[in-house]
Amino acid sequence: MPQISHRDFSCLLSMLDSIEKIQLYSSKFRNADEFFEDSLSFDGTMMNFIVIGEMVEKLSDEFISQTSKEINWTKVKSFRNIIAHNYFGIDAEEVWQIIQGSLLSLKVQLEKLI
Repeated sequence: MPQISHRDFSCLLSMLDSIEKIQLYSSKFRNADEFFEDSLSFDGTMMNFIVIGEMVEKLSDEFISQTSKEINWTKVKSFRNIIAHNYFGIDAEEVWQIIQGSLLSLKVQLEKLI
């Protein structure tokens, strides 16, 4: 188990909070089209993905290197960049697949680190 500084711990908690919000915002939809049509839920989700990426940026280099086998931090941060810099080109189906497929895995890994 890696050593966790107070700052890294705080970042992990923020990421978990954002994941829980994303799960809440997306839970009432059956597919990407329904989700995308509800702009409040979709926009709130996008903002929380940005928060997750921002928190990755704040993690210490030491913590990132100690945990990079468990979590692909570069991929998490890259998704934030895609959302922030190409918001109107976001593919709702891709976002939906990340929510349905990868998000729970990230949550479990973060919980293990805490």
